[in-house]
Amino acid sequence: MVANVVVVGSGVYGASVSASLTRRGARVVVVDAGSPAGGTSGATFSWTNSCGKQPRTYHDLCVAGMDAHRRLAAEANGDWYHEGGNLEWADHTGREQLRAKVAGVLNYGYEARWLDRAQALDLEPDIDPAALPADEIAYFPREGWVEPTRLIAHLLSRALSEGAELVRDDAVTSMDVTGGMVRTVHLASGRQLPADAVVNCAGPQAGAVAELAGLTLPMRNTRGVLVYTSPVAVSLSRVIHAPDVHLRPDGAGRLLLHTPEVDGAAHVSDTGEITVDQSAVEKVLEAARALYPGVQAATVESVRVGERPIPRDGLPVLGRAADLPNFHFAVSHSAATLCVHAGDLVAAEIVGEDHGTTLVPFRFGRPA
Repeated sequence: MVANVVVVGSGVYGASVSASLTRRGARVVVVDAGSPAGGTSGATFSWTNSCGKQPRTYHDLCVAGMDAHRRLAAEANGDWYHEGGNLEWADHTGREQLRAKVAGVLNYGYEARWLDRAQALDLEPDIDPAALPADEIAYFPREGWVEPTRLIAHLLSRALSEGAELVRDDAVTSMDVTGGMVRTVHLASGRQLPADAVVNCAGPQAGAVAELAGLTLPMRNTRGVLVYTSPVAVSLSRVIHAPDVHLRPDGAGRLLLHTPEVDGAAHVSDTGEITVDQSAVEKVLEAARALYPGVQAATVESVRVGERPIPRDGLPVLGRAADLPNFHFAVSHSAATLCVHAGDLVAAEIVGEDHGTTLVPFRFGRPA
């Protein structure tokens, strides 16, 4: 049984791993260079799904992640979890791709069905009917979204109540590695943390944290731009993927908007300041207004830019490093979907539980 575990990062993965470890009796210190949910977890579309994920092992891991969210929400009366489904349709250039995606997930036993315009309007009555095609509207009923900040608060609260310590605004600066093991984690404040195990949950900074332990984790991070509206009187209860805009509710009548195109409108100055082209933001808002006439009066309340942590081959990196067996990873895109389940698997492995081959396809050092 490990005595002292240092978890680096207090986003969805760090919070999940910490809660699972303390439940199993480990002593945990959660360390973050900023604050909980202050990084990518606080700026994410947080869509829970396994829609088109490849290969099959990744799809199955995401399905298990969705199931884990349902169980946790039921157990804790977690109103941070919203399973309203996902509606998706395409213009003429994307229809074949959407058909192929639906056929693929149905072949895996994933829930999906086709709706016509009237059926889609039964689910989302405030959509402009003219914005919908007559048919071939894909509906994935078990998908949804989470409120990451509230999920993190629940998980960290659970961990702290079991004896974990949270250290914020104190970056990891180095690690002592001797005898093929990490022995000590050093913080910017000068504090030294003894470590029987270290878990890298540092999201977009996971490569830099791995380097402190002498490991190389190739990453291809991307930026994601999210547009938050002012409260609007619109009935929207699920994730929507329309050709020109993606949107979901965001609480208190606000909507969260995104398009792949707006991601490219984020720029970083020489001083590190991030700005987003206002014209791109307005284009996203106009697309939402065209889809939901009730959004006409909406204004942009805020714009957030998150950095998506994506390992080089696109798949999660989970579990221990073979060459440094007390150093563990919980790093991926799709963390909102995977965090509860994958975080629990990583925690279980740290304390010596055997979960067979589940983590094998996602281990650090696999062929890219």
